[in-house]
Amino acid sequence: MVFSDLFFIFCFIPVFGLLYLLCGRIDRLRQYFKEKRNPDSSLKRPMLFRNIVLTIFSILFYAWGEPVYVFLMLAVVLVNYFCGILMYRKEKTAIGKFWLIFGVAADLAALASFKYLGFFTGIVRNFGIDLPDPQIALPIGISFYIFQSISYLIDVYRTESKPQRNYFDLLLYISMFPQLIAGPIVRYGTVAKEITHRSANADDVANGVYRFIIGLGKKVVIANIMGEIATSLLGGSLDNMSAAAAWVGILAFSIQIYFDFSGYSDMAIGIGRCVGFHFPENFNHPYTCTSMTDFWRRWHISLGSFFRDYVYIPMGGNRRHQALNIMTVWFLTGMWHGASWNFIIWGVYFGLIIMIEKYTLLKWKVPKIGLYVYSIFLILVGWGLFYFDDFGRMSQFFTAMFGFNEPQGLPMHVESVLIDNLWLWVAALILCLPVRGKIERLGTYTASKIPGVGNYAVQFCHAFVSIVILICCVALLVGATNNAFIYTRF
Repeated sequence: MVFSDLFFIFCFIPVFGLLYLLCGRIDRLRQYFKEKRNPDSSLKRPMLFRNIVLTIFSILFYAWGEPVYVFLMLAVVLVNYFCGILMYRKEKTAIGKFWLIFGVAADLAALASFKYLGFFTGIVRNFGIDLPDPQIALPIGISFYIFQSISYLIDVYRTESKPQRNYFDLLLYISMFPQLIAGPIVRYGTVAKEITHRSANADDVANGVYRFIIGLGKKVVIANIMGEIATSLLGGSLDNMSAAAAWVGILAFSIQIYFDFSGYSDMAIGIGRCVGFHFPENFNHPYTCTSMTDFWRRWHISLGSFFRDYVYIPMGGNRRHQALNIMTVWFLTGMWHGASWNFIIWGVYFGLIIMIEKYTLLKWKVPKIGLYVYSIFLILVGWGLFYFDDFGRMSQFFTAMFGFNEPQGLPMHVESVLIDNLWLWVAALILCLPVRGKIERLGTYTASKIPGVGNYAVQFCHAFVSIVILICCVALLVGATNNAFIYTRF
């Protein structure tokens, strides 16, 4: 199940919302009777029934497509639960370090077994050693919830967070359906207090719904259509591809992957806001960057901060062996995205560029427009490495991209793709800029100058925009055949 599925929008969420509201009423009644018996007392678990509903629906959400892998997730949570408790009060001792290493090793073993075993056995077979192909299916979202588990253990070891003593609360943190299958990667410390004590008022719900629908529009109206364009240009034969087709195709994929992933993050943040959780932002208009370093500070922020805090800085960061630290992080970033050589090459490619930048461009006075053009060019080349996992097709693509194929000019089918979808190209390129945020800030500022009416005007505009986007999305989703999120396979 995905967020942009009609069943999720019109069945799953309404049923969940009604039960969550009902359980909220039950929790408040529990609090009322507790205070009536003892005015000075309060419930130890004021979110008990709401957490039960949220956990059950999270398990159902994950089990919808892969019920067998629910048991894997339950086992991972159990291991991390006991390791966290066994580390308590022994964090920075030999015993604490043992349980940290044991827990992290168990997490990585689960990730390696399901995500990389087939890749490594394939490498061994290339050396003439006959090994059977394990043919293990990749559990959805395993990279995300394994990284959250690792961050939990490390934060407990560092005494930045206390261990969770309730297994089901830790399960809720790991399995929470808004961010389970494609992030953002939420640190335990970010939501630890909100697991047991949180609130969501009418404004939270309204803003959460609005954020969800904005993300839905990004996914359905822009990403899905751009995905079809990218597939039409890059998915077929590349033998006679023109340079124009290559550039337009990879530009379409670049727009698709951004609106697909940032749209999912918006929806996750919106749902979380509706139930009182505040997830971190995951994108900050990355295509407005002025360097490759700046791009990766803006793209998939939660993954970048994970590698920075748990790999780069512990290895020495900027203090020692900086080049080695950068290349290690980017090798791991490529590996995280998938068990394929093109992802590893993609990671090393960006690692080399960022390392070179730190010693050259970032120290030179280069005009911003020059840095911007340079960045976008290298990003598009990088997405070419990311898109093609077949090196033969990748070679054909880059041959065409840099004009070494005979077909020149603007072929008719490329011209058609541009003209027929001109409104979409313009809208997508505009929305890559921080336009929406500026408009909303202007609206909020204007509303503050009109007491009593301004806030209602802003709410009306949000409701109007939400209804229009929802109608467009429903119309496009009826009969849609390709609606999966790209990052669910990572």
